Parts: sequence; structure tokens; C-alpha cells
Amino acid sequence: MGNEFAGETLGAQYAGYIFKITGGNDKDGFSMRQGIMKNGRVRILMAKGQKCYRPRRDGQRKRKSVRGCIVGKDLSVLALTIIKHGEQPIAGITDIKRPRKLGPKRASKIRRLYNLEKKDDVRKFVVRRTLKNGKQKAPKIQRLVTNERIRRKRVIRKIKQERLEVTKKAVSEYKKLMTEYRKRQKTAAKPAGKVEGKAVPTSAPSTIAPKP
Repeated sequence: MGNEFAGETLGAQYAGYIFKITGGNDKDGFSMRQGIMKNGRVRILMAKGQKCYRPRRDGQRKRKSVRGCIVGKDLSVLALTIIKHGEQPIAGITDIKRPRKLGPKRASKIRRLYNLEKKDDVRKFVVRRTLKNGKQKAPKIQRLVTNERIRRKRVIRKIKQERLEVTKKAVSEYKKLMTEYRKRQKTAAKPAGKVEGKAVPTSAPSTIAPKP
């Protein structure tokens, strides 16, 4: 898989063509897997995200059989892509022109495709496709800047600014309260009766005369 070869290998009618091997299936229907350097079938443990496997539950892994990526006689289907066109067209493949089914969705890519300017309306140049019922369907253009989008961004920016002002006001009030609280704490922590560094008794000594 991944190698390119000349079309003359398949016949004289493919002279000048260059094909690339992209996959295939063996006689029992097992598909080829890139990276398995074997001309045969192997069983490997597969997990989510790997080719030729779709887990039915979260975290599920399963050992499945796949065909190696080396071409052999046991293959029944070989998938190819055309890298270079040859002299004679291939019937049903290169001799017909199919309309473009899907086009770009991003506004900048639509402008690049049709060589448009920023002032042009890209919604008129989007590729539409016709459904079975005769209706046309157009994709949703991504990153399209319209007047509604500009107004929405302005409103969002204003809301963020108002929230920022409210937060700043709350922080300033909190700092003010904490400053007053620390002052009260310092006042309460000072020992009573200190004058110029000397301790003064808080109450006069008892002068009660002894009983006769």
C-alpha cells in the first residue's frame, strides 16, 4: 500500500497512467491495513481510533483479523487512485465530468476559489446541491462577518465591560472594608493603660483601713 506503479502493468489500454495502491480486500472480505508488513492475515488487538474497528462501548478493545499491506494473489479487490492520466481515457472514470458536489464552507476559501474581494457577497457563490425532492441545499458559511455579527460582537463587548466595572467596584469596596477591619483589629490589640512607654495600673490600689 502507498506504492505507485505504471499503468502498463495492468494492460496496454492504461499506457501512460500512474496508479497508487490505497487498499484492498482479500477473498474473504478482510481489508488491508497499512503498517502490517505481511502477505497474509493477522489478528491484532484494536481500540478506539484505529482503522477497521468501531467499538460498541466506551473503552472496549477487541482482537480482530485484518489483511497485511503487501499485495498478493489472495486479493479479490485492489483500490487504486490515478496519479497521472495517460493517453486513452478510461470508460466511466476519466471520460466524464461530474459536477462538484461539495464546495468550501469558509468565507475566505470561497473568496480564494472565485477570486472575490471582501466587498463581494460570498453567499451568492456557495456551492449548492440538489436533493432528491428537487430542493437545493447550501452549506452554512463559516466565519462570515455580517452586520448582525458586528452588532452582536458590540453587545458582547459592552456586557463584558459592564461586568468588569462591577467587579472593579466590588474589589475596591472589599479593600476598603478590609482596611477598616485591620485598623479596628490593631486598636483592639493595643494593651490598655500605656502612657509614654510606661505601664499605668488600670485601677487604684485598695485603701481600705484594717478593722480594729
